[in-house]
Amino acid sequence: MNTTAMSPLTVTPLGFVPDLKNVTLVPFNETACENWREIHHLVFHVANICFAVGLVIPTTLNLHMIFLRALLTIGCALFIIWATLYRCALDIMIWNSVFLVVNLLHFIYLLYKRRPIKIEKELSSLYKRMFEPLHVPPELFQRLTGQFCNIQTLKTGQAYAAEDKTSVDDRLSILLKGKMKVSYRGHFLHNIYPCAFIDSPEFRSTQMNRGEKFQVTIIADDNCKFLCWSRERLTYFLESEPFLYEIFKYLIGKDITNKLYSLNDPTLNDKASKKIDRQPSLCSQLSVMQMRNSMASTSDSEDGLQMFLRGTSSASSLRNNQQEFYNAYGVSHLQHDVFC
Repeated sequence: MNTTAMSPLTVTPLGFVPDLKNVTLVPFNETACENWREIHHLVFHVANICFAVGLVIPTTLNLHMIFLRALLTIGCALFIIWATLYRCALDIMIWNSVFLVVNLLHFIYLLYKRRPIKIEKELSSLYKRMFEPLHVPPELFQRLTGQFCNIQTLKTGQAYAAEDKTSVDDRLSILLKGKMKVSYRGHFLHNIYPCAFIDSPEFRSTQMNRGEKFQVTIIADDNCKFLCWSRERLTYFLESEPFLYEIFKYLIGKDITNKLYSLNDPTLNDKASKKIDRQPSLCSQLSVMQMRNSMASTSDSEDGLQMFLRGTSSASSLRNNQQEFYNAYGVSHLQHDVFC
């Protein structure tokens, strides 16, 4: 900039009143830059390019915040280099050092949040089959299974629950490995396969009534391994996680529906149950719809159930098994939560 073209600065002492009549106005074109400084070093321009690229990254990109913070961090580092080596400007170096620290910490935090969550091998199949399709984040699943639950085992022939003896208030479990058999007064009802709740009907039917006992006997048909939650602590945790609470309501309701459907074919194996779990057949949907409609059209739930059983089964033994299931699991408690 040409210093000769600039009007000199004058210092006005205190108490001095300038004479505005004798002030000489300087034309605007005389204050404009006539001699531009030379272009800054390449480091300066690369830093600004990093800022520009970071700001134009679309927010639809999955990792856009990580890329933004990374580019801002690189840009601040380049500004520090430029201010230190080529400009010798202490103020620019200090401000960009502050920005560098802020962006670097934010970048590290974002990377930490995106770290891969390691799920235990025994629980990986459970997560992939039940929780991942419902978009439950791995970190939330890890919290669910890592604080107030444990993995327990049963040998063949050991009982998980005894009819009229075992309390239903203590736990909720999901079978991880093996097979269990459910019976009512010595009559076989259905099997329980991996990645299915063991006591979902009891959990749902006794949410309002505590102190009840199991109405069925559940025995390990193979060497079994299951994930067991403390019911009280699980309930408290789900109250603090509304999203997971809705997921559990859906999973338990679906599990009860699958148990009802399995009565139509007690010989269903694990492979068939997986297929039903992934894509429920039209038959199962119509069966549930018929049961719901029959319940809604009669004041007596037992009469409605009998109507459903007569319409969907022709074998008297199957009707007896189904009626035993409803009596054992207390359908009067379940019908509103599962079917309505």
